[in-house]
Amino acid sequence: MVIDTLENCDTYGSLHKHMAAAFQFLKEKDLKTLAEGTYEIDGKDCFAIVMSYTTKPKTEGFSESHYKYIDIQYIISGAEKIGTAILKNQQPFEVNKEKDYAFYTCKTEDFILNEGSFTVFFSQDIHQTGIEIDEPKTIKKVVVKLKIKA
Repeated sequence: MVIDTLENCDTYGSLHKHMAAAFQFLKEKDLKTLAEGTYEIDGKDCFAIVMSYTTKPKTEGFSESHYKYIDIQYIISGAEKIGTAILKNQQPFEVNKEKDYAFYTCKTEDFILNEGSFTVFFSQDIHQTGIEIDEPKTIKKVVVKLKIKA
């Protein structure tokens, strides 16, 4: 897992063949005005999903991990708490490899991801996003998906 800001994103370009293109998208687009939806960067190998949602209590959510894609999650506006755990022997309660998820109810450590910051979740990173900080608030974020074996 990586937590950082876009001013340092060039540090991570060698982690995946589409990482530099993903960060270029985040730096060059006017994300605050970009409409919600999916944006191709390199077909299904690298694409961005712009979304808005209201954060909620941690108890109302669950954690996930992915098999096929790395997530870069960037906060466009607002802030959210995120719970994380390293995938070891936790057992998912639901798995759908075709749709690229495994869902968990497991203990996680929380951190706050603020506006202008990003995190990178690899396949071993269980994560629960959308957790309210003090109260529910609407945030806008973009998740860039990078195919692991692209």
